[in-house]
Amino acid sequence: MKKKVIGCILAAAMVTGMFAGCGDASSGSGTGEGSSSASSAASSESDSSAQADSVKSTSVQAVSESAEAVSSGSGDSGTSSYNTSGKTYAIVTKSAGNPYNEKEASGFQEVIEQSGGTAVVVHPDAATADAQISVIQSLISQKVNTICIAANDENALQASLQQAMDAGIKVSCLDSKVNPESRATFVNQAGTDEIGEALMDAVLDISGGSGEWAILSATSQAANQNAWIESMKKIMEEDKYKDLKLVEIAYGDDENQKSTDQTQALLSKYPDLKVICAPTTVGISAAAKVIQDSGSSVKLTGLGLPSEMAQYIGDDDAHSCPYMFLWNPIDVGRLGAYTSMALEDGVITGKSGETFQTGDMGEYTITDAADGGTEIILGPPFRFDSSNIDEWKDVY
Repeated sequence: MKKKVIGCILAAAMVTGMFAGCGDASSGSGTGEGSSSASSAASSESDSSAQADSVKSTSVQAVSESAEAVSSGSGDSGTSSYNTSGKTYAIVTKSAGNPYNEKEASGFQEVIEQSGGTAVVVHPDAATADAQISVIQSLISQKVNTICIAANDENALQASLQQAMDAGIKVSCLDSKVNPESRATFVNQAGTDEIGEALMDAVLDISGGSGEWAILSATSQAANQNAWIESMKKIMEEDKYKDLKLVEIAYGDDENQKSTDQTQALLSKYPDLKVICAPTTVGISAAAKVIQDSGSSVKLTGLGLPSEMAQYIGDDDAHSCPYMFLWNPIDVGRLGAYTSMALEDGVITGKSGETFQTGDMGEYTITDAADGGTEIILGPPFRFDSSNIDEWKDVY
């Protein structure tokens, strides 16, 4: 399937197959593969710049490999009318080795390069703020035009991102936000409360309406994870969830082995546990394998990649995950690219109410975000279950 149609197909599927537990968003209404030719802007003689070039080359190769796994064919996301000649647009993901991050980066790079610009894709060595700060400093020295970042910490990047903005670099974030002072706007995959309600309704349904459940998150500083968890806690106060007991929030740090260890610990500590909810693609994949391989009666839901979760999706005893949710991470990256180009061209500044074009994705509007900043919401989450997982496992 060509990349050109991925976003359109997902949008159509969302319209026809949306799940019932989706509420209003807390605020208003898809990564660089396809090409291995991404290069940096004019290089600096500093050690940090040289290090960034090395990391970038490795990252782009990994992203290109990810692209081949996502789809075949040349793809065409639709060229844009933005002035990209001679400009460099950077995306900074949470960490290397994360398939979700690689797919985000593939969409970003695809749009930038097909629009005539140069994409710089950087996957930090670790899912930490310090690793991202080092990358940001290198990108400043390279004099990139824009930075779009998936934050490992909401507040710790502020000083570095302020330096970038002071240097004239347009800064936005995607997937996981930085605070309002550190960004022009935030590309949000779905409304926070929409995700929170979808996950809570899944826990309620899968548990049978009562019993112990746990959360397996990514890092304790991840802004998106924390926002979804806080939304779930708030929603839990409603009467229909009164018989559910949240026993623990565990953190796998978006590492497969640590997520595996944390899942095993949850199964051991809570013999009456009914459901684990993992709002992280790394965590849900690791937990699914542990639960299914062990033959545990505990069930799983959360946010996962269809390609990684297909073997675990099913509503029988042989499968660990009856259903899960996600959006198209490729389209998250694509929307991040269009946002970066629109900011650089001055089409938008990040203010609420501004609109801009995103090629074949259509027109998007910037809206107020709950944290006092602004955001652009890709769309509502989508449910994957045994009836449709085979259609999507080869897409992303």
